[in-house]
Amino acid sequence: MMPLVPADVPLAVYVHLPWCVRKCPYCDFNSHPQRGALPIREYVDALLTDLDHDLALAGARPVQAVFFGGGTPSLFPPEAIARVLQGLAARLPLAADAEVTLEANPGTVEHGPFAGYRAAGVNRLSFGVQSFDDGCLQRLGRIHTAGEAERAVKAAQDAGFGEINLDLMYALPGQTLAMAVDDLERALALGPSHLSHYQLTLEPNTLFALRPPPGLPDPDLAWDMQEACQARLAAAGLAQYEVSAYARPGRQCRHNLNYWQFGDYLGLGAGAHAKLTLADGRVLRRWKQRHPAAYLAQAGSPAAIGGDEVLDPARLAFDFMLNALRLRDGVPLVLFGARTGLPADAIAAPLAQARARGWLAPDPAWLRTTDLGWRFLNDVLGLFLPD
Repeated sequence: MMPLVPADVPLAVYVHLPWCVRKCPYCDFNSHPQRGALPIREYVDALLTDLDHDLALAGARPVQAVFFGGGTPSLFPPEAIARVLQGLAARLPLAADAEVTLEANPGTVEHGPFAGYRAAGVNRLSFGVQSFDDGCLQRLGRIHTAGEAERAVKAAQDAGFGEINLDLMYALPGQTLAMAVDDLERALALGPSHLSHYQLTLEPNTLFALRPPPGLPDPDLAWDMQEACQARLAAAGLAQYEVSAYARPGRQCRHNLNYWQFGDYLGLGAGAHAKLTLADGRVLRRWKQRHPAAYLAQAGSPAAIGGDEVLDPARLAFDFMLNALRLRDGVPLVLFGARTGLPADAIAAPLAQARARGWLAPDPAWLRTTDLGWRFLNDVLGLFLPD
C-alpha cells in the first residue's frame, strides 16, 4: 500500500486548559486547582507558540473540529478563547462548518459570558453537570447546585447555543435507581442535543480510589441504572452512538467521532495528547508536559514535549480497533487500511476469532460488534492486543 499523506486523514485540534476551582475526588484528568489569578495571557501565548512548533505536522488540512477541554475551560474569559481561535485560524484553515466545543462548569460561568463565547466562535457547549441531586453533587465534590446547572443551560440556550452536551454520571454514592432515572429526566427536560452518560469509576491516583466513598451501588444496581437510563434515552430520541455518548439524529460530537474513526488531532496545552499521521504513513502519538508551570516555561521548544511514540504495526492495529469498536455502528473495514496504512490481513486472525464467538457482525466489509460483543467489549478488544 502506498504511504499515506496527511491530507487523507481529517484533522481536529484539542486545547487543554488545565485549571479548575477545586479538584474533584473522582477526577483523574490533568487538572490543577486554581491558586490566585490565572496566567491567562501567558497561557494563551504559550498555546500559540506550541501550535507554531507542531504546525508542520498538521499539513495544509482544514481543521474540522476544535475542543477546549480541561480542567475548567470556562475559567478563561471569552476574549482569551477568541485569541486562541483567531491565532489558530491565522495558521491553519478552519472548515466553514467547524465544530468548536467549550467545556463549562455550571459553577464557574456567569450567565453573561455565554454570548461572548458565541461571539468568539464557540458553537457547542459541554456542561459538566454529573447530577441534578444536590446531595450527590456534594458527595462528588462539585461546586455547583442542581439549580445553578439548570439556570446555566437555559442561559446558554438564550444566548443562541443549540448544540449543548450534558455530562451525567450514575452509580453515585447514596444513589438509588429512582434517583438515577430522575437525574436523567431533569437532564432531558432541558432539551440537550447530546448527552454523555457514564458510570462513576474509582480511577487510580484519585482521592476516591484512596478512600472509596460509602454508599456506592453494587454492580447489579449499577447495571439496572444503566439499562433503565438507556431505555429512557432511546425513548427520548437520543440514540447511543458510542459507549457513553447519546445524541439526537445528526447531532453527534464531531470532535469525538474523529477520535473513534482514528482521525488526526493536534494537542495543545499542558498534558495535551496528539495523534498525527506522518508523511510516510507512520502514526505518531505525542503528549506535552503535564504541569502548567513546566509547560508555560517550555512551550514552543522540544522540552515541552512530554513524549513521542511512533506506533509499531501491532500497536497501531490495536489502537485503531480500540477506538473504532467504541462506535455502536462500527466502521467500514476499508477505514482500517485508510487510517493505518496496514493490510486487512493484519487483523484477520482476531477478526475470525471474534466472529466465531458471535462478538462481531458477520459482514466481512464492516467492523461492528453484535449485541453480545457490545456487552463484552473489553473481551473483544482483548483479542487485538499486541503479543
